[in-house]
Amino acid sequence: MPHLFDPFSLKDVTLRNRIAVSPMTMYRSQQGEMNDFHLMLLGSRAAGGFGLVFPEQLAITPDGRTSVGCGGIWDDAQVEGLARVAQLIKDMGAVPAAQLGHTGRKGSERKPWEGGAQLSPDHPEGWQVVGPSDVPFGGKYAQPVHALAPDEIAEIHRAYAAAARRALDAGFQWLELHFAHGYLGASFFSPLANRRTDGYGGSLAGRLRFHLEALDAVRAVWPERLPLTVRLGSDDLHDQGVQFDDAVEAVRMMLPHGLDLVDLSLGFNTADMKSRPMAELAFMAERAARMRREVGVPVAISWNLGLPSVADRVVREELTDLVFLGRPALSNPHWPVWAARELAHPDPWSLVPEDWAWWLRNLRAHEDTIGWPRVGGG
Repeated sequence: MPHLFDPFSLKDVTLRNRIAVSPMTMYRSQQGEMNDFHLMLLGSRAAGGFGLVFPEQLAITPDGRTSVGCGGIWDDAQVEGLARVAQLIKDMGAVPAAQLGHTGRKGSERKPWEGGAQLSPDHPEGWQVVGPSDVPFGGKYAQPVHALAPDEIAEIHRAYAAAARRALDAGFQWLELHFAHGYLGASFFSPLANRRTDGYGGSLAGRLRFHLEALDAVRAVWPERLPLTVRLGSDDLHDQGVQFDDAVEAVRMMLPHGLDLVDLSLGFNTADMKSRPMAELAFMAERAARMRREVGVPVAISWNLGLPSVADRVVREELTDLVFLGRPALSNPHWPVWAARELAHPDPWSLVPEDWAWWLRNLRAHEDTIGWPRVGGG
């Protein structure tokens, strides 16, 4: 029976454990480039024992960002900063992963601490947002949406392929396409956002065409030996939106197009959800178990897995293959070591590089004085 600290292999890549740092937007980039902040943030998590480490979602085009402060991979000039990050993650014993995405109708925002409101296209830091149809999200996302024409969709798929090539050049060994959280891929999948009557809308197959073409474009340049995964908006939590049955069928359809693992999340294509289970512990686990059982594909999940006992349980019970941590990874860069000690792992220090482990062993003798590590995250 696997457990949280077992290695996990997919294609030619082996993770030292089942714990990943989930992509989290930090709003610290300039011109989309990674800098010393990202090097510090991600290198410390790799040194802290995580097996798989993602930077934030990397926008495949400038208008695919959430804000002007978000990371990107649309320009060759961005490869150098990404390569520094990927190399440091490797040096610390983790596997560097890149998540490619386009925010679609949820882009052109202020930074959260500036209010997060969507900016109009004529604002110096704004742009015209796009989607499958001219349907705005609503709420703070009041900007009109430009419905993409087929030739514009084809250009986005070319941008996915170019971004994948840059990710490979930068040294990333794991690639994920972000098709969740109300972003462009998620909105193509959802009837709440996709009102098209051409080949990119209507039926499940039509609404999934965007995803399949993106996978094909990326797999043409991303080596078969390296994992290609998708974060999927698997449920809109709305009667007229994506249902989990749709997600099960969608993953079946994506497998022949190069998909190696599905990272299950929510659609978030509307603020009008019939339920909000996000505060429940491991609420995605049963969905993950069904996906593994019915489709036979490896699965990752996130959302409220920050208690070590919960994270370990969902792996031991074979509900999921990987655990993605966001806020817990921010609150404690050594979460895997802390979790290993909480779970009575025989050698928690083995989770980190040998030289770093020496320091951590010595710090342990002084915990009552320095208060480390008291933060675990929930």
